[in-house]
Amino acid sequence: MLEGLNALMSDPAAWVALATIVTMEVVLGIDNLIFISVLSNKLPEEHRVKARRIGIGLALVLRLLLLASIAWIVQLTQPVFEAFGHGFSWRDLTLVAGGLFLVWKATKEIHHTIDPRPNDDLFDTRTVGIGFAAAIGQIILLDLVFSIDSIITAVGMTDNIAIMVIAVVVAVSVMLFAATPLADFIERNPTVVMLALSFLMLIGTTLIAEGFGAHVPKGYVYAAMAFSAAVEALNILARRRREAASAPAA
Repeated sequence: MLEGLNALMSDPAAWVALATIVTMEVVLGIDNLIFISVLSNKLPEEHRVKARRIGIGLALVLRLLLLASIAWIVQLTQPVFEAFGHGFSWRDLTLVAGGLFLVWKATKEIHHTIDPRPNDDLFDTRTVGIGFAAAIGQIILLDLVFSIDSIITAVGMTDNIAIMVIAVVVAVSVMLFAATPLADFIERNPTVVMLALSFLMLIGTTLIAEGFGAHVPKGYVYAAMAFSAAVEALNILARRRREAASAPAA
């Protein structure tokens, strides 16, 4: 670790690697952050910030623990059995399980958004504790999936532990800073909720494909998400201008 810090102070290439990995970790953290934001918004308002902080804090802890187990992380990429002509590693199985969970969760939330049930116990104040515990449990599950994918990607880019630790801390700090503004924006704009759930569906499908050995370039996925977000931003702008134009003059 100390040698890594010395290299970071003296080697310009190390700074380039750090900037690259920080950028990559921040981008990969968007998936994690969208899930935490959507899920925390399902809780009563007084529990939302706490759930986000716990979720992002756990994401940091998991990533640091995984970094401390580099030898084990490397072994996760080794095939443990073969099926359908593809050797499945523990990483593949984790990605498939996480992707299936995301697809299930997004489908369930889309159905609830389209056909809400007034008596849904998730909104029942008598079951706040259960709802909060369930939310944290789901966040931990997806934190683990995203953390494994994130750290394995970082390990493939550098062998400097100090660079990886700094990149993870910076990326998670950005997530912590952006969590509440993102969640509040989603809450204020109902149509964005459906967009966010669609993103989760896309991310889940991508994780499943990656688990089965079909590599999907991240650039394509994030470009599609950015284009969809830009279209939604134009819709929000147009809607606000129509509302302003139809409002009675003072």
